[in-house]
Amino acid sequence: MAYLRISEAADYLGVSQDSVRRWIANEKLSAHRDASGRQVVSGAEVANLIRAAAKGHHNVPGELTSSARNKLTGLVTRIASDKIMSQVELQCGPFRVVSLLSTEAVQELGLEVGSPAVATVKATNVVVETTGLAT
Repeated sequence: MAYLRISEAADYLGVSQDSVRRWIANEKLSAHRDASGRQVVSGAEVANLIRAAAKGHHNVPGELTSSARNKLTGLVTRIASDKIMSQVELQCGPFRVVSLLSTEAVQELGLEVGSPAVATVKATNVVVETTGLAT
């Protein structure tokens, strides 16, 4: 079983380390000690919390639906445009997402730095990497 340090769990959950410690104290997460004596939590438990939190982020009634499941909400942080194409950067939580689209589309969408936007990713090939370090 994979275990995560408190700081790692907090990063994945998008909360502070103090929040993770409170969840442990309130038995929302269970903690164990690893071989080094560090407090760790189950990666599977963290994954279940993330999945449960994501269930509340489905489409709003009247909103368009899509087969794409990978939607990242964020803010536009940079736009580099020429006459034809634009590079739009979003900061979606800890993730930087870069998209290339037509300058016309950027103008039609009214995108500017600071605009809220959703990056939707639909891909048939997704590469998953890991450091291979499991605690």
